[in-house]
Amino acid sequence: MRGYKNPVPYDVVILGGCGHVGLPLGISFANAGLQVALYDLDEGRKAQVRAGEMPFIEYGADELLRGTIGKTLHVVDGPEGLSEAEFAVITIGTPIDEYLNPRHGPLFDLVTGIAPHLRARQHVVLRSTVFPGTTRELKRHLASLDVDVNLTYCPERIAQGYAITELDRLPQIVSGFDDESVATALSLFGRIAERTLVVDVEEAELAKLFLNSWRYIQFAIANQFFMMAEEHGADFFRIHRAMTEGYDRAADFPLPGFTAGPCLLKDTMQLSALAPNGFQLGQAAMQVNEGLTNFIVGQLRERYDLRASTVGILGMAFKGNIDDTRDSLAFKLRKLLAFHGARVLASDAFASDPSFVPVERLLAESDVIVIGAPHDAYRELTFPPGREVVDVWGFLPRTRVEAPA
Repeated sequence: MRGYKNPVPYDVVILGGCGHVGLPLGISFANAGLQVALYDLDEGRKAQVRAGEMPFIEYGADELLRGTIGKTLHVVDGPEGLSEAEFAVITIGTPIDEYLNPRHGPLFDLVTGIAPHLRARQHVVLRSTVFPGTTRELKRHLASLDVDVNLTYCPERIAQGYAITELDRLPQIVSGFDDESVATALSLFGRIAERTLVVDVEEAELAKLFLNSWRYIQFAIANQFFMMAEEHGADFFRIHRAMTEGYDRAADFPLPGFTAGPCLLKDTMQLSALAPNGFQLGQAAMQVNEGLTNFIVGQLRERYDLRASTVGILGMAFKGNIDDTRDSLAFKLRKLLAFHGARVLASDAFASDPSFVPVERLLAESDVIVIGAPHDAYRELTFPPGREVVDVWGFLPRTRVEAPA
């Protein structure tokens, strides 16, 4: 929707506003009646959002986007409107480097770039997941730039693809360096959430990292037990049922699967960087979760001559029912299989890539089919007779990894 005139001032400007964190948040604020500007460097995503189209799968967002774009939600091409806004919310990604250490540069570079557009006592909300101590250092950095703003840290805790359904349901964590900043942040998030939780800044930073690391370790335990059961010829999924059915203390024990995506490993490694040689659980979880693909390939090599085999990977997103392939272990699996000589076909029900093939071709040509992502669309597939289906998720009715008779 081009041609509309953006209102000034905005209530909220979101930096990284067309991304997986910023866009659902912006839509939620706009749906609550706030005037929201989305500032992003991705021209393709900006064009889609302006046209009322979601650039990625976010359940429940499409209708809300169409109802707010050009009215209370606006895509902007520069940070000039920041000086008029009450809130500037930072939602850019905070990656780790090739040594699995946190990268602070992009965040501080962004803040340096927008500093001339900020005004005294304006409110800056840091929403990105950060290494402990980053928010306090950012406050010092802003002061060094002669920018006197209120700074709060309010981490996101959404599940990929389900932010719209979770933002108003999950308690929002709020932290800041003074009572005025905290009160103002509470008023902002009170527009979209019924419950808020106030903690100290460092506690908020750790809460987000602890949460993702805890989940990563949980999945690692399930993956470790799965591999142990497979090595002993036991059916892990029958064991899991025996452990959990009617036994409340094990009700939250997860099923195995390729534990990937842009958050869990990254945040676990940030904690490892915080406590060098002191977070053995996190480091062990990384070895288990990242090693599951090697385990599957090792099993297949024992049963097949991969150099004479075609292996299909069904689902390349990092989890089920989304289109996000960032850090998906399905790509690592494809690379390992190809290294050992297999012809590899890949397909996905949601994500697109020039290298992907239609699911029908994958089913017809593959000797072995690996469920890479448990998309619900695959539940109704009919697999050709005589094909082995490797399902580490326990997703299909035939849950055991075994060669055909």
